Amino acid sequence: MDRLFVTIALLLAIVSCSKEGVSSGSWTDFPDDGLSHGQIVLGDRLENPYTTENISAAIASVYPTRGRVEVEPTHLYVRFLPVDQDEFDLISDLDLSDHPLDYAIVKDGDYYHDPQIGEDNITWQYAVVPVDYVFPDVYHELIDECYITENDAPERSGDGIDWEAVEREAYRLTGNGDMLAPETRANKVNPSGRITIVDDQVNGGKPFGLAGVRVRCNTFVKYSHAYTDRDGYYTIPQKYSAKVRYRLIFKNEKGFAIGFNKLLVPASTSALGKSSPSGLDYTVTKDSDRKMFTRSVVNNAAYEYIARCEGDDMAITAPPSDIRIWLFPALDESSAVMIHHGAFVESKYIKKFLGIFSTVVAFFAPDITIGTKDMDDYGSIYRTVCHEMSHASHFAQVGKAYWDKYIMFIMKSYITSGGMTYGTGTEADAGYCAVGEMWAYYMESMMYKERYGGNVLPLGSSYWFAPQIFRALDERGISRSEIMGALQPDVTDTGLLKERLISMYPEKAAVINQVFNRYE
Repeated sequence: MDRLFVTIALLLAIVSCSKEGVSSGSWTDFPDDGLSHGQIVLGDRLENPYTTENISAAIASVYPTRGRVEVEPTHLYVRFLPVDQDEFDLISDLDLSDHPLDYAIVKDGDYYHDPQIGEDNITWQYAVVPVDYVFPDVYHELIDECYITENDAPERSGDGIDWEAVEREAYRLTGNGDMLAPETRANKVNPSGRITIVDDQVNGGKPFGLAGVRVRCNTFVKYSHAYTDRDGYYTIPQKYSAKVRYRLIFKNEKGFAIGFNKLLVPASTSALGKSSPSGLDYTVTKDSDRKMFTRSVVNNAAYEYIARCEGDDMAITAPPSDIRIWLFPALDESSAVMIHHGAFVESKYIKKFLGIFSTVVAFFAPDITIGTKDMDDYGSIYRTVCHEMSHASHFAQVGKAYWDKYIMFIMKSYITSGGMTYGTGTEADAGYCAVGEMWAYYMESMMYKERYGGNVLPLGSSYWFAPQIFRALDERGISRSEIMGALQPDVTDTGLLKERLISMYPEKAAVINQVFNRYE
């Protein structure tokens, strides 16, 4: 898929804009410096204690006088090899892993690509499915038939079998007894804990929750996940006897993903290592792994933004669901191209440029890109996320046709103005940019003040458009909800914006005229 990497990189290089100017980062580093966080290194294959054969042998060992008891499979451990986007879609509702679950991991990482599968192809996707799962038309292979007791099964069944004892014995018989946790000798446990993050400027520097992120646990084919709540607490629904491998999957319950692993999987993974099945607490700080920190800040900023869109707070249009956010540590540009939601790449001009890649780019490519170069603190990343998520809210309200004009303006004006981020304001369709950037800079300024206090930062005020208009309206009692109500698909410049605001709020016409006249 290297060719696709280059195509997406070129496309984003063309359209990405920066609030601070053009980046000195190199797009030629895209596949490694921009996205990779290390490939998983596998060791030896291990004996899976959950196969029906091994569970049957464990029953015989625990109850030698009963004779051999053959158990029926409850789950199937399988792997899929989708050939394209459409086939991957057919299995995307499964909890997929890009690495096999029955191998030792010598070095953990974010992704794995089977060396027997070409880099231009989708790698094997591993899953554990119920025995009655109806397989879609995607090539797959059965690895093991498994017996995994459910949490609601009695600890001692009607025939007197202690399934917890059987599970532990299966680990010992397969040579995996060293994985068993001493604290589970009496009973299996549900992993639970808290994932937190620190913003030095908020909450007195004390940790607060990493919100809505997925925590995944597994030991061999027995794996499960849960989302953290607003305060970072989680409880995994499956019970475990053995040490568990913990991972953060940056697919948030609020409907966005921060990606991605290699190319295919839209949500990045950060490994937390093996620990007790009782649970794991983990705190992210600015001194943590760089990618862990930036992913976590973006996660919380996006979560907070979406939560605040609700009617009892900002009461504005939320971004569309399934937002895909990519992070670029070597770049300082950020953008809200909304490609995954069909904007821009469906333009006839871009389709011609992309050729056969247009459909696949629309599937894989991001909605939002965040350049994190030189962003070493929570606040600077928070500001940028608020800016781009505000664009996503605007997109949700105005639609793809509007956004195509907006992004095409950014691309054309950058070229014709000699590299100025937003052009000069004299180009065709400059009004799309004025309205969109006024809104995003206004929201960025206000949300930053509401988090950190102090004066409202004059963000964007040095450009030819005037986000000061919205800040002044806000000060005079016109809310951000009322302002956004005017940002409709036919409001394509500031003149139309003023007319729409006056028509919607005629009792405030004098204030609206006064503010627009002052800054125009």
